[in-house]
Amino acid sequence: MGRRLALTHEQARFELYLTHRSALIDYATPILGERARAEDVVQEAFLRFVPRTTTNDAANENGGGPVEQPVSYLYRIVRNLAFDVVRRRRSEAKHVGEPEWWMLPAEIRTPEEDMIHQQSVARVEAVLANMPAQARLAVEMSRFGGYTLQEIAYHLGVSAPTVHRMVRDGLLKLAMAMNASGG
Repeated sequence: MGRRLALTHEQARFELYLTHRSALIDYATPILGERARAEDVVQEAFLRFVPRTTTNDAANENGGGPVEQPVSYLYRIVRNLAFDVVRRRRSEAKHVGEPEWWMLPAEIRTPEEDMIHQQSVARVEAVLANMPAQARLAVEMSRFGGYTLQEIAYHLGVSAPTVHRMVRDGLLKLAMAMNASGG
């Protein structure tokens, strides 16, 4: 007799699911942006909503027991699954883009290009060495360290406009040195 009640309960949930299936797909489509994914989510919701006929109901989300508001519960399952899919897509999209510059293989330079590069680096080092210590540190923190002007100002104990002026003047000196040498 208990088995017959379980089947009746399962059949009632199945009928409820079938009744609301198209509305659930319509509900999930705007969240996911496409109907095909919404259908997949609604199918997954069905698997969580209708209890399994096996004896291991512990794996079921609600154990197959009665739910006070089954339609609301079904919509909540669809909503949660849809948002899980959206979050997963966003997370995967972050990792699918172009690789970071440091992950790309280095370009092989000719000996002439290597010498020109070394001379350019030497010019930059010479210009930086001739700057006042605070101005050099401000340029290095800004361009090489990625610090904001506010962070540099706090570190140096000066105002942000002063840091801006130091960085601007330092970059101008670097640009003039590079242009004067043809680099």
